[in-house]
Amino acid sequence: MFEDRKASFKQPPRHVLDTTLSQAARRKRALEEQKRRRAKRVESERHIDLFADLNLGNSDDEVRNGDEPDIVRDGVAQLAPLLTPSESSILSPEAHTESNAATTFKRRGKRKKAAATTRVSNKNTSAWADKCMYAELLEMQESDLWPGGEDGLPSDLESGWVALAPVPVGKRCLAISHQGGGMIGVVPNTTIRSRVLGKPLMARFPSPLPSDTVLDCILDQNWRENGILHVLDVIKWKGQDIADCESSFRFWWRDTRLSELPPSCPPTTSAPPPIPATQAPAQTSDPPGGFRFPYPTTFLLVPCFTDTTFAHLLGTVIPRARSSYRAQVFVPSGPADADVMDIESPQSPGHAPRASQAEIQADGLLLYVAQAIYEPGTSPLSSWVPLASPAADGASTETSSPLDVFER
Repeated sequence: MFEDRKASFKQPPRHVLDTTLSQAARRKRALEEQKRRRAKRVESERHIDLFADLNLGNSDDEVRNGDEPDIVRDGVAQLAPLLTPSESSILSPEAHTESNAATTFKRRGKRKKAAATTRVSNKNTSAWADKCMYAELLEMQESDLWPGGEDGLPSDLESGWVALAPVPVGKRCLAISHQGGGMIGVVPNTTIRSRVLGKPLMARFPSPLPSDTVLDCILDQNWRENGILHVLDVIKWKGQDIADCESSFRFWWRDTRLSELPPSCPPTTSAPPPIPATQAPAQTSDPPGGFRFPYPTTFLLVPCFTDTTFAHLLGTVIPRARSSYRAQVFVPSGPADADVMDIESPQSPGHAPRASQAEIQADGLLLYVAQAIYEPGTSPLSSWVPLASPAADGASTETSSPLDVFER
């Protein structure tokens, strides 16, 4: 069973594997549904339907010579029938007062039933479960058996998409900063939650993120050694909903706002090494100076490319999606078994942070529809092109690399 899960790790979920509907058709339908929901929400906020049938009389152009213009002199009472029952009750305080007690009693009963149902159904479910916008595996076909003779690539790939590369190897998660007092970067205000279950991956830790911010991230596979958290997307910033914005704007906002954050100080104490699953020694490389990060301290942006022309994809984006790279991190220069230090003086003698180079392993390429908003769950508006596909026995083969197929 473990081998089956490992073989299908980077395959799209079963509920999107519809052979009767192509990925392009599902992508078009999802984008139209997003536009419909946005238009409906804007229309409801403007209350256009309440004033659609109102008429204040003839305009000046319609008034004949010598005739008096029709002027409404009856006040707003004659407009009451145009309002909905809930709104017309505002004009009759007596009726509103009489029905208030009965309505309140019914609402309390419904709230109690809903709360009881929620407690039972959400007993083991987090509110942050499945909130990431998870990409579908890009469907590609090199043979002539594809319907219509197409290769499966989006027809507007050069003009309507945004690319992120290289996507690092790691665990998809959410970084959530909470409201609280104290100095930012000193008081623990951030949690890391898993993508599927929404459960915390570590204890709350200090970070330079402002309060009420939610980021879509990838926890680096070697975060214990380098302390890196890769930022993919921004969902909320200082309580402002950014998920409702288009992809190109979200990535611009991500790059701009995160570049304004002050650098985070490395932790003063080293985390204990993980307990190996077997008695055999763990085959892992020791971090510089033997230091292990108890929580992420470096927020590293995944490079974004708005130029998705074929020439730029072939010359820049795809080569970067294949190549690992090195990033600069700061590690305390003191001994790993040092006692707890004063957090207000990280530059104490013998423990000043020093720069170190960390190698980031590439995992593939992510594509986003430029006009799409951020939506939770698996979406065809984001496509994933991995560097290598796992085989049935767990070993990857270069001949079946989806990134090679995408390049061809």
